[in-house]
Amino acid sequence: MTQYLLSIYQPDGPPPPPEILDPIMKDLAVLEREMREAGAWVFSGGLHPPETATVLRVRDGDTLVTDGPYLEGKEHIGGFTVVEAPDLDAAMEWGRRLAAATTLPVEVRPFHGPDAG
Repeated sequence: MTQYLLSIYQPDGPPPPPEILDPIMKDLAVLEREMREAGAWVFSGGLHPPETATVLRVRDGDTLVTDGPYLEGKEHIGGFTVVEAPDLDAAMEWGRRLAAATTLPVEVRPFHGPDAG
């Protein structure tokens, strides 16, 4: 089986208020349990805001360290889940369900692996 990264794109700004966020978190807990029961769940995590990021670049042997995100934008990756799925269609179904639970866009991308072309 192939592993897929399901990246959750979150708008910049403060998190939504509890009356909006609490039901989303409950839906996510249900979805994660279903992923685990199906044997698809590998790993997931939320990320701190983009201003906590540090970008490292190596040029001519020197490391340049920059605070903040690599790119400036209106959205950032707020969290992710890694799933194992037999094919892209199955991974996209998990991604669709994650997008529905979070109410946010989700990108589905396969990892390189021994079966990758």
